Amino acid sequence: RAKTESMSPAPTDAAADEEQPRLEGLLPGETVVKEGKAAILFPSANEVFYNPVQEFNRDLTCAVITEFARDLLAQRGVKVVVPGEKERVVVSLSEEANEADVQTEEKNGAEEPAVTVTAGEKCERGLRVLEGLAASGLRSVRFALEVPGLRSVTANDFSTKAAALIARNAQYNGVNHLLQASCRDASMLMYEMRGKKERYDVIDLDPYGSPASFLDAAVQAVSEGGLLCITCTDMAVMAGNSGETCYSKYGSVSIKAKYCHEMALRIILHSLEQRAGVYQRYIQPLLSVSVDFYIRVFVRVFTGQATVKNSASKQALVYNCVGCGSFHLQRMGRRTSNGKHMKYSPATGPPVGPECEHCGQRHQLGGPIWAEPIHNLPFVQKVLSAVSGNPSRFGTSKRIEGMLSMVTEELEDVPLYYTVDSLSSTIHCNTPPLLQFRSALLHAGHRVSLAHACKNAIKTDAPPAVLWDIMRCWEKANPVKREKLSETSPSFKILASEPSLEACFTVREDANPQSRKRHLTRFQENPQAFWGPKARAKDKRKKCQNKRKNQITDSSQLKDFPCKRFRQVSSPTGMKRLSGTCELCCNQIKSDLT
Repeated sequence: RAKTESMSPAPTDAAADEEQPRLEGLLPGETVVKEGKAAILFPSANEVFYNPVQEFNRDLTCAVITEFARDLLAQRGVKVVVPGEKERVVVSLSEEANEADVQTEEKNGAEEPAVTVTAGEKCERGLRVLEGLAASGLRSVRFALEVPGLRSVTANDFSTKAAALIARNAQYNGVNHLLQASCRDASMLMYEMRGKKERYDVIDLDPYGSPASFLDAAVQAVSEGGLLCITCTDMAVMAGNSGETCYSKYGSVSIKAKYCHEMALRIILHSLEQRAGVYQRYIQPLLSVSVDFYIRVFVRVFTGQATVKNSASKQALVYNCVGCGSFHLQRMGRRTSNGKHMKYSPATGPPVGPECEHCGQRHQLGGPIWAEPIHNLPFVQKVLSAVSGNPSRFGTSKRIEGMLSMVTEELEDVPLYYTVDSLSSTIHCNTPPLLQFRSALLHAGHRVSLAHACKNAIKTDAPPAVLWDIMRCWEKANPVKREKLSETSPSFKILASEPSLEACFTVREDANPQSRKRHLTRFQENPQAFWGPKARAKDKRKKCQNKRKNQITDSSQLKDFPCKRFRQVSSPTGMKRLSGTCELCCNQIKSDLT
């Protein structure tokens, strides 16, 4: 404390009075981490997990829960008030203002509820929130301080040290009236709250790795129409590096393809829908975002036996060509309207032949994945309006505004995407400019958009044949050396066919989206060096590592631990030889034999 005060300028009397009670709670070795309105006591020994790069995740979650609370509590006669928020105006990315949207907002605001609540106040008709894996409790403390309309926040963690720290942080931030610390197994806690009157309105799960083991309990413990906030940081599994592991956790086979980040979003949505269907429940995605090493989904959960029957027709298998990267989706089921009744039948397929029609290569089979829209655009517009209208509320407001702007521009009924560089790499030609390629698709009469999950992504309703025709036309203007192409390569077979359409690469005005014109911060910028998921907390790491009691500090001690992979064997001639190729072990054994 003395060192900290000596390094900082002397505060004024008013500031000193405010900081004095906060600094009294510090223990030796502790530091204060400030984020949003929260100030968290954090041990310097990494006994409790904390990742500062996830500030964007926490800011976005606060914004989403605030808008969810605004909509839900308005039905209960409660008005949510956010400090610094101006009169609600719908943000439109089009150049001309949408007068109908503005009139709707004014009409909705005409009838004001009798009760108003602000952040930090306890609302008896408010939301019950559970953070199942709270660690230091930073997220829960921010909920209590920044999200209005809450009745209670339960911050749970299985670690006793984490639970004790959560309790101290709640007292340190003055939110004991809202936040309760819990030291339980997250799954057991949620299973015990499955009763209709005991369920939580919001459940937030942000585990270190996969949330698969908590999903079954979560879909049961959330209330009717409640909100699930799920984070997955096991992107290596969900992005195709280990398809069999992905299937064991989420019931879906991942594929290593350019669209792997959006496929990861659709895999977790498929897993949630499948687990909810066991209990006659179904999900409604509000917002799904992919940010480099993790994904974040926000879904509402409802109950309805009739709607659950639609689940099969919402899932699809993915046929991905290993040669050219073309993909096709095969729905798992089919539903047709028959008057007042809905008829369900198995889907027909497959949509592809034994070989790819474009390059002659084989197909990989992935999925099933969620094939319906992954965002609720009206809800996303509300969150975007709130964040852009009050930019000082969050430290990452610019990033949130940029990403949500891209989300509103995406084609919601087009699953997955292509990338311009992968199309060019397949036929070994120069990469066409993004605006020219988008313009060619628009000239051909197809819809096209960017995707928030990848910088150079192309989402379009055009079939793969049209994409390759456009690339053939581009190759004619930028020819490749065909004599160097192998006759069995995908590029040779694709370029051997003449294009069936004449592509026009003249840039159109509507080819450049508004988020790009406005130079919004649309993608993650590296905040610091080595900014990945970070290491586990120290107490968990001890269980798996540091098994040797006497740690090696000098390379000369390596000979005390002989390598088990290499052994000394005898040859038929009776001479001794070495089995193995490890240079370190061989040199050691050679010196011993000599």
